Amino acid sequence: MDMSQIKNWIALATVEGVGPKRFINLINHLGDPEEVLSAPIERLSGIPDIGKETAKNIKNKVKWKTVEEQLKLFEKHSKQKNNRIKFITYKDSDYPQNLKSIYDPPPFLFVRGNLTQEDKKALALVGTRRASAYGKNVAEKLASELVERGVTIVSGLARGIDSTGHLTALKGKGRTIAVFGSGLDVIYPREHARLAQRITESGALISEFPLGTKPLAENFPKRNRLISGLSLGVIVIEAPKRSGALLTAECALDQGREVFAVPGNIGSQKSEGTNALIKKGAALVTSVDDILSELKGVLNFTSEKEKTKLEMDLSQEEKKVFSFLSLEPNHIDKIAKKGNFKIPHLLSVLLSLELKGLVKQLSGKMFVRTL
Repeated sequence: MDMSQIKNWIALATVEGVGPKRFINLINHLGDPEEVLSAPIERLSGIPDIGKETAKNIKNKVKWKTVEEQLKLFEKHSKQKNNRIKFITYKDSDYPQNLKSIYDPPPFLFVRGNLTQEDKKALALVGTRRASAYGKNVAEKLASELVERGVTIVSGLARGIDSTGHLTALKGKGRTIAVFGSGLDVIYPREHARLAQRITESGALISEFPLGTKPLAENFPKRNRLISGLSLGVIVIEAPKRSGALLTAECALDQGREVFAVPGNIGSQKSEGTNALIKKGAALVTSVDDILSELKGVLNFTSEKEKTKLEMDLSQEEKKVFSFLSLEPNHIDKIAKKGNFKIPHLLSVLLSLELKGLVKQLSGKMFVRTL
């Protein structure tokens, strides 16, 4: 697509009263933004849900100064070798198919990295920015096992559960997509600049917002509908009563997507939202099989009980130590007391389990199981 065509797509989006739904409606009737912008008022006003006022706005109120500013920014970023930004429209073959099916898909996207057909098999992983060790551990476990099955992990690049999902997908050499609540040239939070760059190498960064847009609070509900829209379902891990993760779950329900929730500690505010989702009928998740069984057929493979790493040849002592661990962090003194172990010997057994990928050591001599 050349710059004159891109100019028309951006121009139509600047018109007051032309949101995503009306934009798509207009191009479905007239073919493309150039035809829309050049059509007479009478023809425009005759299109369902447009009306005379919006038709007049299309003819007289395009924000051409904003359009020119956007074109200059896009031209600059589209030429950068390692951070090239692409412009993908609703009519392009590489526009995400899942997103196309929602009520109000964005007419165009700014994209860094690459979108592929594999991304149709995507699940969103969202939750609190202030995730506990338990929440992060569950996010790692689920994301890792989903990536092993070829699922793309979608999230919002935020701190906590979001970034854990992205990082785990990258670690497993899988695909991941980060959706921005700002312009694609405005990384938020700033400390995730390196993570964003890594995602472009094996996934994509996506935004519907104009370049240069700041991460304002009102942008994130729109961002959340894209996270769910790109996905077959949304998995919520640790979400307070009022949180962006719950808004994403609401978007998923509106879009006819599945909603999954990981139960949490009933005494933790971080889990009030997720536990409430389960009460309202969200699918309760304690393992990846709970997710796969709900999406059986859609993901085009059969959900089977995973052959766990516990089937490896563990010594009786290793099995005993492992049985004292959970997804909640346990201090080494507590484990030693439970099993009547000497600390030096217990450390040796825990190291053996860690090398087998069954245990993870956290700071402060805390240990968690990884499955």
